[in-house]
Amino acid sequence: MMVSSEHIALAAEIACLLEVSAPKPGNVTRFADFSDTRYIDFLASAAILGLVLRKAERATTGSLILEAVRETARIVGQNTNLGIALLFAPLAKAVLLGGRRPLRSRLSAVLDSLTPTDGRKIYEAIRLAAPGGLGEAAQFDVRETHGRVPLLPAMRSAMERDSIASEYATDFEITFTIGAPALTRFVKESSDPEASIIQTYLTLLSRIPDSLIARKCGGQEARKVSSQAGQILGLGGAFTQAGRRRLARWDRALRKGGNRLNPGTTADLTAAALFVVMLERGIEFTLGR
Repeated sequence: MMVSSEHIALAAEIACLLEVSAPKPGNVTRFADFSDTRYIDFLASAAILGLVLRKAERATTGSLILEAVRETARIVGQNTNLGIALLFAPLAKAVLLGGRRPLRSRLSAVLDSLTPTDGRKIYEAIRLAAPGGLGEAAQFDVRETHGRVPLLPAMRSAMERDSIASEYATDFEITFTIGAPALTRFVKESSDPEASIIQTYLTLLSRIPDSLIARKCGGQEARKVSSQAGQILGLGGAFTQAGRRRLARWDRALRKGGNRLNPGTTADLTAAALFVVMLERGIEFTLGR
């Protein structure tokens, strides 16, 4: 059954709202802003992305990502949704392919069909958003490449230092084999969407060192944060009193030094898990209904 662009956009907007509203340690939430980015900025960004994805049936993947980033920069003035736009746009296009094939199979077809023009627009979006700790690359450097970009080779060249690039290079392996299954299991077991989102975030972070932390603070620091996430999961995470006490202390520790240890890429991957579960199982399921 073909799903409408309006339904996809609604699922995307709700996924973004749920992700930012869950009190995930080290991130902007409804209880904690950063000095330069507020919870309200993420609410606005969710609405912007939803509005852009309503055009998914007629716009290319690269155009969707660039428009989302441009509109966010114009209205919000901060990079609040580059990673999510990069993840959500090809997923939206995949759903619109319809048919009986699994969503990941359709996504693979979307990624394989990305053109150098898509690549140019995505690189333009990345330059506009200017994500933290971008650094330099020996090949396909985003600051130096302004023409048509062979996107999948560029993403493969960056996959060791960026988890979102890795998703493009592996047909979203992290989302489909870790994030979405974990979220599905936690919602089934608890019917508590907020705790399930936090638990999914911890699961992802414990398995995949956050690439934003790695770029800003180094791989050793990123691995240390992943180890801490695993320890908290061992206490039950968001589902136990001991885990929640440890989460509160850890949240304060991650926010020291101007939020340098913000697991921002893991937040984006959590949002992608939410979006996929909504697309495959329905918005009502994800809300614990």
